[in-house]
Amino acid sequence: MQSAWNDRDAEAAVARYENLGRDVALRVYTTRLLGQDPRLVLHGGGNTSVKTEVADLNGDMVDVLCVKGSGWDMGSIEPAGLPAVRLAPLVKLRAREKLSDEEMVRLQRANLIDPMAPNPSVEALLHAFIPYKFVDHTHSTAVLALTDQPDGEALCREVYGKRVGYVPYIMPGFGLAKAAADVFAADPSVEGLVLVKHGIFSFGADAREAYERMIALVGLAEARLAKNRKPAFVSARLPARPAPVAAVAPIIRGACSLPDGKSDGAWKRFVLDFRGDAAVMNFVNGADVARYGQAGVVTPDHNIRIKNKPLVVAAPGEGDLTGFRTAVRDAVAAYGLTYKDYFARNNARVGGIKTMLDPSPRVVLVPGVGLFGLGRSKKDARVAADLAEAAIATITDAEAVGRFEPLPESDLFDVEYWSLEQAKLGSAKEPPLAGQVAVITGAAGAIGFATARAFAAAGAEVALLDVDEAAAKAKAKAIGGAALGLKCDVTDAASVRDAFAQVASIFGGVDIAISNAGAAWQGRIGEVDETVLRKSFELNFYGHQRVAQAAVKIMRAQGTGGCLLFNVSKQAVNPGPDFGPYGLPKAATLFLVRQYAVDYGNEGIRANAVNADRIRSGLLTEEMITSRSKVRGLSEQAYMRGNLLGREVAAEDVAQAFLAQALALKTTADVTTVDGGNIAAALR
Repeated sequence: MQSAWNDRDAEAAVARYENLGRDVALRVYTTRLLGQDPRLVLHGGGNTSVKTEVADLNGDMVDVLCVKGSGWDMGSIEPAGLPAVRLAPLVKLRAREKLSDEEMVRLQRANLIDPMAPNPSVEALLHAFIPYKFVDHTHSTAVLALTDQPDGEALCREVYGKRVGYVPYIMPGFGLAKAAADVFAADPSVEGLVLVKHGIFSFGADAREAYERMIALVGLAEARLAKNRKPAFVSARLPARPAPVAAVAPIIRGACSLPDGKSDGAWKRFVLDFRGDAAVMNFVNGADVARYGQAGVVTPDHNIRIKNKPLVVAAPGEGDLTGFRTAVRDAVAAYGLTYKDYFARNNARVGGIKTMLDPSPRVVLVPGVGLFGLGRSKKDARVAADLAEAAIATITDAEAVGRFEPLPESDLFDVEYWSLEQAKLGSAKEPPLAGQVAVITGAAGAIGFATARAFAAAGAEVALLDVDEAAAKAKAKAIGGAALGLKCDVTDAASVRDAFAQVASIFGGVDIAISNAGAAWQGRIGEVDETVLRKSFELNFYGHQRVAQAAVKIMRAQGTGGCLLFNVSKQAVNPGPDFGPYGLPKAATLFLVRQYAVDYGNEGIRANAVNADRIRSGLLTEEMITSRSKVRGLSEQAYMRGNLLGREVAAEDVAQAFLAQALALKTTADVTTVDGGNIAAALR
């Protein structure tokens, strides 16, 4: 590991934050250096601090500890992520014998300079008790590979000698802060502290010294791990042709989903994130993966995100997905029972005061395929997968020089069910489509894009499919987050299959398919060329059928139901003059909706449609508006407002109708009319 310190970049940070002073500016700079290296810090882990002087709200200068705040990521931290806390009251707490986590949080908040600032890190007191100006803390994978051994402390002493102090494992909080301060006081010459089975601290008189001490100490761990290595894993016998990710992911996702007791037919679903590089495959393919893969997390900080261990399932062969589906469901059920036993055992130990979290795994290891991170959003799934990859690096190194041995389950439980985390249960309100994946065809058009935005705002992960790949990607970028833009020509069966396979590989499956792609052909039905009619049917009927078939295949593999939504248009029930080539396939699609409702309702798959009219879009262009207005003998404004309410209907109105249908778990075979009121197009 090499230092990334750069004098020019450091001075640029000082200039950028000149109003905050050099101390805070350099604290931000080196915190980012640490946070941007996944071998040191991942997703909110680790923390840093600087002791400096700032003006309080009265304008008086006071000594403070600027320490990483809760919820901030070190890789992208800003000064606001380093709340300033009065230092003297924190240091005074060292004289206390006991201090609960809740009291500690209140005392820290009571001494914030800015009362609106985020909570200081739970390890703020440890930073306060170490007298150095700059203090850094990481969860280095290399250091953890040394400490996560049966003789972890002895191995670290071999590497570091008296260069660092050694703190036995204690859960973060006041007790750890006092113990670390005592170890430092016994030998103030140390450059850092190794927290056994937790991480490492370094400190210095200035930002560069603290940072480069961290790099040097981690480098020594890496050097030790490079010596006397043995092959970490012996590969198991695997199917000659493993099943593809696109086929495996929906099975994993469906098996890990949980019925939501709030409403009949509702599910708590998870989004997936797949990893399968050489390091991952070497790990998951090991014959002994059930031992080292399920031993426990590499640092207790990870337990809050990915539970106490991953799920390991059998290797899937390409030709036996039915057997694999059964095996996975059995494995998930067994995991849930084991988790419930783990909870009951440890909850009894602490007096039965905890509320159990859901028993679904957050990491699934699949020999021959790779690993899946699970989360209620794509962001959370990526976090889980990142932490799993970091664990793989740590465990691989640990097994190469010894034997991986994490903390016992009681310590892992205490962190997973930390009172500070339990207090958050029920406080966060999830959006209605959290955990669901929606696919929209024709997504670069006005209705498709408005629908994609509406579903993303409701918490779904969205895949925007369009024949124009560049436009699909541009629209996805405009939505932001994990929105995905893909090329899909619904008149090409192979293109549809490939697009849905990509969605399944990237998100884990499909819950909602909005079949929206279409185009309008005109002509008097008795005179139109058959070629025109066939082209319209290919897009406006068979395109819907291909999309629905691809979606249903994935939904059935998941086994958690789903929702098919179709744009059928007013032409399906109220044909207009010279519009037969468009209206005929739309009428057939209306029947298609009802057939899907009949055939798959017993599997929880709903099929509904929106019957919209006169929406400005790529289909109803300005030129077409002019043409249709003339056919009807109306002005363009009168044509667009030609309904009972006298209001022009927008793409966003159609999007909201689709969203309402997606949320209506007890509704199928429904056609919702969105046209401002047209009795001729109204259904009984």
